[in-house]
This record gives sequence, C-alpha cells and structure tokens, in this order.
Amino acid sequence: MCRIVVWIFAVLYVAAIVLLLVGTFGLFGNEKDPLSGIFLLPLGLPWALIVHVVPEPLWPWLAGLAPAINLGLLVMLCRYLRQSRIFSPPSK
Repeated sequence: MCRIVVWIFAVLYVAAIVLLLVGTFGLFGNEKDPLSGIFLLPLGLPWALIVHVVPEPLWPWLAGLAPAINLGLLVMLCRYLRQSRIFSPPSK
C-alpha cells in the first residue's frame, strides 16, 4: 500500500511540474499562464508555506522543490515501516 501512495504522489508531482513548464513557457501552443504552478502548492505543503524565509529570487525554485521534500519523507517512512515489526508479516 505504501508503494502505491509513493508512486501516486510521484506521478502527481511530475504532472504538476509538466503543467508548470507548459504554462510558464507556453509550450505546445498554449498561452502563458501565471498560475500554472498552483498545482505544486498543495503537494508541497507545509514546506511551501515557509518559503518566505529565504530571499525572494529563490521562491519559485523552493516552491517547485517543496513536493520533493514530501516525496522523500514518504519514501523514508515507507522504508521505516517495511523494516519495523509493526507492519511485517509474522515470522514462522
């Protein structure tokens, strides 16, 4: 179950990055859209809310990388749960 959640989150993250690139640069004949990165915000919570503590030129980069922090945390949590005895099948 944990792997499925990680893969779904990763696919959503990649889709949000693709939408950001398409909207920002007007790729594939689409108009440029200043709100194209809005899909990254919920994926990057809570880290996206504390971006204001760094200099302003880094805000777009950190907002785009905030979901990567959550993805890394999900992967680490899944590894921990897989190694713990709580969710492991009973040994014979």
